[in-house]
Amino acid sequence: MIKENKVSKYMLYAIGETILVVIGILIALSINNYNEYIKHINFN
Repeated sequence: MIKENKVSKYMLYAIGETILVVIGILIALSINNYNEYIKHINFN
């Protein structure tokens, strides 16, 4: 039972870390898209 509790805590931690990484990637992509949009506006 103790072992199962440790595994479930680790899985929760791993899922949380994965969600944070995905959110970070999405933020980076939106910043990149915004910068490309600003470049496009400035050159036209």
